[in-house]
Amino acid sequence: MLPLLRTVVDIPQLTPKITYGSRIMFLGSCFSEEIGAKFEQYLFDTDINPFGIIYNPASVYNSLKILLDNRLFTEKDLFRRGQTWLSFNHHSRFSGTSKSEVLEKINARISASRQMLEKADYLFITFGTAWVYILNETGQIVSNCHKLPQKLFTRRMLETDEIVEMYQTLIPDLWKFNPNLNIVFTISPVRHWKDGAVGNHYSKSVLMVAIQKIMKNFPQVKYFPSYEIIMDELRDYRFYDQDMLHISPQGVDYIWLRFSDAFFDETTRKTMSDVEKVVKASQHRPQNKDTDEYRKFLASTIEKIMIIKKHHPYIKIDHLLEYFLNEQKTYGYAD
Repeated sequence: MLPLLRTVVDIPQLTPKITYGSRIMFLGSCFSEEIGAKFEQYLFDTDINPFGIIYNPASVYNSLKILLDNRLFTEKDLFRRGQTWLSFNHHSRFSGTSKSEVLEKINARISASRQMLEKADYLFITFGTAWVYILNETGQIVSNCHKLPQKLFTRRMLETDEIVEMYQTLIPDLWKFNPNLNIVFTISPVRHWKDGAVGNHYSKSVLMVAIQKIMKNFPQVKYFPSYEIIMDELRDYRFYDQDMLHISPQGVDYIWLRFSDAFFDETTRKTMSDVEKVVKASQHRPQNKDTDEYRKFLASTIEKIMIIKKHHPYIKIDHLLEYFLNEQKTYGYAD
């Protein structure tokens, strides 16, 4: 018998399973974006970080409260840096030179994401760090410092009980707003190296203890061990990016496989395989499209899309169907 050359993190089969009829929302660190992007790739109904990337539990809490309260932003919620308008509650992707356009972008996303949260089947929350930055002028914990001078902020570590207290009130409010919502916490395996190895592990341990206490108070809440998979199961620098802090595409793919085993049933995985083939077909760029081979390729792919639409009408695949039908029309192959 071959020796076991790696430790395997045990992940219980989580229920209910995610299907193509599920609506999924992600909030949190850049790791949320990595896994959320996988869901988008397979055409699941997904909403990823409606405020942009958020790293700490307090900012995630504040963002969810904004959605629950349907609090729309006004001019007083923005500040100006040079020619750019920004929000301390948002990532810089929401910034712009037009104040009205920034507010429109922010509020449109809040309205859309509030509707998503009300109907979502799953909410995945990823904590990245327990460190927070407090704006000295207002006492506000900011989601993003936007590269402003550090003297404007006070940096401190959240206490475990602070985090637990926030979510002790937030989770019942989420379930009141959406009784069918399944909540899953995870800790980002991306390391925050500002305080070195000891500071990073101290921060992560605060998050771990807080989540375990939250789960003790709310047994329905689940945990996916993405941090543990990287630290204990892979345990190799080839699964990190060039900065040796972020996770490499290979590492993300591996976590996605482990995630799939825990959250998807066989039927969903089969549908994902069918969707993947169609998505890859849309990326195919032959040197010469004026061939019988390309005509057959188009007809075959359109047929595959129609089968998916027939069995899974809620999958948002019409944009791919439109692309292939236009290709047929362009090259004179449509009936």
